[in-house]
This record gives sequence, structure tokens and C-alpha cells, in this order.
Amino acid sequence: MPTTTDRVKELLAQYDRPDASAADLLCDRHPADAVAFTVIETDADGDLVSLDLTYGHLREQSCRFAAALAGLGVEPGDRVATLMGKSADLIVAALGIWRRGAVYVPLFTAFAPPAIAFRLQASGAKVVISDLDQLPKLAAGEDIPADAPWRVVSAGDGAERSSTGSIGPSTGDDLELWALIDAHEADDPAGVAVTVGGDGLLVELFTSGTTGTPKGVPVPVRALASFHAYQEFGLDVRADDVFWNAADPGWAYGLYYALLGPMAAGTRSLFLHAGFSPALTWRVLDEFGVTNFAAAPTVYRALRAGDGPVPEINLRRASSAGEPLTPDVVGWSADTLGVAVRDHYGQTEHGMFIVNAWHDELRADVPAGSMGRALPGWSAAVLQEESDDLAPVGAVGRVAIDTSASELLWFSGYVDAPEKTAERYTEDGRWYLTGDSGATDADGFFYFSSRDDDVIIMAGYRIGPFDVESVLVMHDDVVEAAVVGKVDELRGEVLEAYVVLRDSGSGSPELEAELQQLVKKKFAAHAYPRTVHFIDALPKTPSGKVQRFLLRKR
Repeated sequence: MPTTTDRVKELLAQYDRPDASAADLLCDRHPADAVAFTVIETDADGDLVSLDLTYGHLREQSCRFAAALAGLGVEPGDRVATLMGKSADLIVAALGIWRRGAVYVPLFTAFAPPAIAFRLQASGAKVVISDLDQLPKLAAGEDIPADAPWRVVSAGDGAERSSTGSIGPSTGDDLELWALIDAHEADDPAGVAVTVGGDGLLVELFTSGTTGTPKGVPVPVRALASFHAYQEFGLDVRADDVFWNAADPGWAYGLYYALLGPMAAGTRSLFLHAGFSPALTWRVLDEFGVTNFAAAPTVYRALRAGDGPVPEINLRRASSAGEPLTPDVVGWSADTLGVAVRDHYGQTEHGMFIVNAWHDELRADVPAGSMGRALPGWSAAVLQEESDDLAPVGAVGRVAIDTSASELLWFSGYVDAPEKTAERYTEDGRWYLTGDSGATDADGFFYFSSRDDDVIIMAGYRIGPFDVESVLVMHDDVVEAAVVGKVDELRGEVLEAYVVLRDSGSGSPELEAELQQLVKKKFAAHAYPRTVHFIDALPKTPSGKVQRFLLRKR
């Protein structure tokens, strides 16, 4: 059996090569009869029903869709977006995009039209594929231009479609996904997998916009080596596992490790086409015999807080990412799930790279509060706050990646933002600064301290204050606004807003409700401030920067 070091080299050789084709690496090289995904949903009676998607089926359908994209004028390198939930349609669409050699732009379904429009315009998307219930967000209006440069493709009514079934009605003038697919044969020359190479782009994903507008993160094909490595080293997903990553693929952890990682590794993964609820999560864990589970801490907290019946669950592996784990969740999981959940750390720009790994060669006793150690293929350290020297053991400093010793590093810089990219590196270029603060112990375990960029992590979703503040100041009565995170037992953090009004005496519960609704409408339904404080002035530095840490202290 190769060592983890040898395995890193094997993975790089697979994915980082000039003749790399995303469709081949993610689909075509796997046995046609092997199950790639089991898509689960509830029927009209509330029973769980499932559909197995084999690699052969995905290959046939994605070939047809790649040919359809070619017919719509999509060329290799063009951007194609999806505004879709976790469904079989999403998997086929994404794989068809990659087969065409196009670049996939995922859009989170909770986004409001302004956030969607920004990402479509910034990426230059030619086509956007949307679930029916999301189509109104793409209609021409205040935020979406009437002469939008992108074509809209409807993905039906959200019902799963077998190889012989129908997926729902057309939507008038909009194109329809399965009509496009059915118009092409599986051997259509236009659907042949395009070779883009290891440096060819696979995804353009946007950051949360913590210090300004969201930044585009280009994800190359060679990043699959890192995603595959995490599936093996961090999660320890094995061929006989029933693996379920509950994260939404509209965000990095779900995209990288619920969609891309499993397909790269060729391991079966569950895909739940339904909204979250503790009861439904318990049912899936139980009825499908999940052995390897990954989710945000808020999912574990919600399971713990639920008052419904708890089935006997005996997971082999349980992992968490998106925000720090609290000790109470770890203790509860050991008693209830049969295994103590392990904390993992990463970023949109890199994927996971510091984790409490499950792999036999890497597994160790986890110190309380630790987010783990650097995975094979990665090297990380904590730098002093005022210099690029290593911080002493136990001292809080800046968490950084050693670029000279991280073979799996794939991030090359933000799209069209060289100045933002430069801010992430030390002057000599050796260290990539994550923007997070932490410390290490004598055994090399990392401990999270804080986020330098004030990002708020709620229920595993990274929310940038700037996005929410930009919406709040759209209200005629608001002069300034600042948003901070407040500790919440269930969600990890929730948003609180501090607002300066034109008329300092006009704050009221009614205005608070107006502002909350404005955020839901203009940004995202999940990102509204749970509390709005009306204050006379925001605390600022002499240069005018808002001091959010003072607001958090309040």
C-alpha cells in the first residue's frame, strides 16, 4: 500500500497533466454500471424514494447536454451558471458543462436577484440553468437587465427524471433542459469531452465578499487532486461506505466534497433533494445506512436539539467543516452517533487543508478544540502578528500556508483582482495568509482563534458583512450600517446589525422588520440580521474604518 506521500504524487500525476479532461476524470474513466449518486427525495406520502445514477447514465446524458450547449454557442472556456437545488438535473448539467470544456458558476438558491445578477455579470456567464421555482429571480426587473446577455434554461419542475421519464413542463419562451438533451444523440460529435489540461478552468466560485464585493476564485482541473486527497485522507471515504455530505453544492464545501470529490474518487455519494430538517436527516441516516457523514456543525447541533425520535445510528466516520466545533457537540456525537465528530478547516480558495484526519496513517487522538493538522500535500504554520517569523507554540498569530512546501496548492489568484491577490501573500511570496488567526501546540495541532476579515459563519454559510451592509443602506432612512456576528447555540453565529438613521429618533420595531425583509429580498433569505440596533454613530478608526470588534463587544 502506498504511503500518503506517494499517494499525493499519484493524484497529482492523474489530474495535473496537459491532456486532462474533466469529463473523463469525473465520469468516463469509472465503470459504466457503478453508481455515482443516489438521489433521495420525499414523495407525496412523505416516504423516502431514491434514484441511482450510474456513471454510464451520467455519461450519456451529459454528452447530450454538452452537444446542446455547443448548439447554444457555448465554447470551451465560456461560463455557464446553475441556479439549482441538489438534484439529478444539477449533476447532469454540471457534468455537461465540464464535458463541453466550459467553466461552471454555481449560484446558491437562497440568493436574491442582486446577488445573482452580480455573479452572472462578473463571470460573464453565457447561459444560466435554473430550477422552475428560481426562474422569477432571473426575470427582467430592477436588478436583472431586460437585455441580459445570458440565455436561461429551465430545469423543469424539480422532479427527478429517469432515463425514460419526463421532468416537467416547458416554461414558455425559456429553453428547457431535457428538451435540449433529448434533441441530441449520445454520440453527437459536439458532445465529445473537451481536453483542457490540468491548468484549464473547471469552476469559477465567488467568495463571500468580506472586505468588498465578492471575488471570483478560479478552480482549475488540477484542484481535483486536492479534493480527491481530502476524500481519502480527511474523510476516509472507502468503497464500501455509504457516504453523505449534507452541504449545499452552491458553496465550496458542498461543491468540492459532495459533488466533485466523490466523482473524482469514483465513490457513491448520497444527494438529498429536499430542505433540511432534523427529522429528515435522521431518517436518511437510518434508512440508507449512512456510514460516513459530513456536515456543518449547525447540522449536528440541530440534530442534538431536536425533540423527535432518534434511531440507532452507528457511523464509522463523522466530520464537520465550516465553523469551529464546540466540545458539547463532540461529546454528544460520540454517545449518539457512535463516533466523535472531527473538525476540519479550509477555505474557498484551497478546499480543506488542516483537518483532524480519519485516514489510518494520519488518525490521532484529537485534542479538545483543535481543528487538526496539515494534510499530506500541504504545509501550514502560524506567523507572528507583526512579522513573517513563526509564532511561538501557543501564541496567537496569522494562520498561513507554506506555498513552497504545499504540492496540492492550486489557487493562483482572484479573477481580475491582482491587488486583492497580492494582499494574501507575504512580501517574499512564500506564505499565503488565510486571513484567520490561530495557534499551534507542540504536536502541530492548530487551534482557531478568530477571522481577521470579520466574515460571519452561520450554519456553515460564510456571510460577508459588506453584502448585508450594502443592502441595509439602500433604505431611504439609513445613513450607515455595520453587521457583526453574535454567538448562537444552534447556528454558531447569527447576524446583528447596527444602523445609523437620518432621523435618530425614528427607530422602531416596524423599521427593523422592514430592514430584515429588505435583506431577504435583495441579498439572501438566510442572511437577514436577527436583531437591528439603532445607534447614533458607528465606532471608527481615524481613517474611517468601522471598528466591528467594538460592536461585537456591545
